[in-house]
Amino acid sequence: MHLSSLPAVLFKLQERKKQKHSIHSPTLASNLNVCCSRKKFNAVGSQMSSTEEETTPVPLCFMMNGSCSRTLHPFGVQLAIYMVCAIGVLVTIMGNLLVVISIYHFKALHTPTNFLLLSLALADLLLGLTVLPFSTIRSVESCWYFGDDFCHLHTFLDTVFCLTSIFHLCFISVDRHSAICDPLLYPTKFTLRVACIYIALGWGIPVVYTSIFLYSKGIEEELGQFLQSLPCIGSCQLLYNKLWGWINFPVFFFPCLIMIGLYIKIFIVATRQAKQIRSMNKKPRGSKHQTGAAKRERKAAKTLGIAVGIYLLCWLPFTIDTMVDSLLDFITPSVVFDVLIWFAYFNSACNPLIYVFSYRWFRKAVKLILTCQAFSTRTSAIDLYQEE
Repeated sequence: MHLSSLPAVLFKLQERKKQKHSIHSPTLASNLNVCCSRKKFNAVGSQMSSTEEETTPVPLCFMMNGSCSRTLHPFGVQLAIYMVCAIGVLVTIMGNLLVVISIYHFKALHTPTNFLLLSLALADLLLGLTVLPFSTIRSVESCWYFGDDFCHLHTFLDTVFCLTSIFHLCFISVDRHSAICDPLLYPTKFTLRVACIYIALGWGIPVVYTSIFLYSKGIEEELGQFLQSLPCIGSCQLLYNKLWGWINFPVFFFPCLIMIGLYIKIFIVATRQAKQIRSMNKKPRGSKHQTGAAKRERKAAKTLGIAVGIYLLCWLPFTIDTMVDSLLDFITPSVVFDVLIWFAYFNSACNPLIYVFSYRWFRKAVKLILTCQAFSTRTSAIDLYQEE
């Protein structure tokens, strides 16, 4: 929401006196100063006496000098964590895959707003496929087993997908604001072309920003000799200074402020429109079509507002913690970081669940897909909005 991946380890600069022989290693989640898990790296062999080595062996990621230390969990705890993460990953993948198939297949769903939803679901789907499985292993095993090259790719994808979600939700808020607050001009203002521009920006900005952030030499300024003492075998790490940590925070915070402001205005306008609709119910039937359309727009705004609210609920604790943590010399326990980052990442599984409970058209589409009826080209013309 940086040079590791979600499970990739983000190393923040601390005062040298607090880093002696071990360091914190948060994991990446979005390019917002986010860190997902921390582990301590020991320079194996150089700091131990021969007696200590015999009596208190240190678990290692790899059986070689210079290996990162490994945090061991009881088997029951380890299995439980794997199961929870696996369920979250499966829900993320399957739920967002259903959203992508539904909107792509059924022509009635080919609207500008739904194309934004499709693009958002695609980002969450790719996160579930390419980032979360490896993040699960790193969080549980506290080691990175997949090599440096994939570590860099994993971090890049992790950051891009998280930022893409933020920008898409922000653009969806703009769309809903236009639909509710300016309904007469909305069909001409928010066209398919505009939606494509928003989608291009929603992917392009994160890719450009992430590339600059991950490969800029500025993130390593003032790290000095700290850079030379870090990498151990079995880590996936990104080093960045506090300045970049502060720069990253607004990337998350400002879009959130925009979304909150827009939905407050949407709520005010929707409340006023609800009163008008109640009065319109007493008018001739000719106004029923407009009334139904207005209701549908308000329902969509409400549903997407819930999605934005859940997104903020999932991500704000982690983002605030990382910002405060940078001011307090990174004192957050590794367990807390793991809980916060996975709480944030499970947000990717929430949107399909929101659609299931809020959209009748999505429930119809899922039913057709799961019963294999959607594989017939004839079903693509079904009007899923009927009787909604």
